[in-house]
Amino acid sequence: MFDGYLVAAVIGMGMATYGSRLAGYWLLRDVAITGRWKAALDAVPPAILMAVIAPSVFLGTWMEWVAAALTLGAALMRAPLLVSILLGVGTVAVLRYVT
Repeated sequence: MFDGYLVAAVIGMGMATYGSRLAGYWLLRDVAITGRWKAALDAVPPAILMAVIAPSVFLGTWMEWVAAALTLGAALMRAPLLVSILLGVGTVAVLRYVT
């Protein structure tokens, strides 16, 4: 059921992600991040999320379009990021199950 290469890849990606976060904290531990730098760094997670999601939406079926519309609506109503993500993923899952 589990492929050894898949498990190694997931563990490796997790280590790389965690390592890059630790390196960032370590390198910037004595730097005060304010103003434009703070605004730029705060924009990185949503930008990465959009880069991952956008191809699925634009190349997907009507189910992905519906999920994207609901997710956008939730985001515009200032729902927390996790709620918006779960709404989109849940919508696609339900629509794929019922069709």
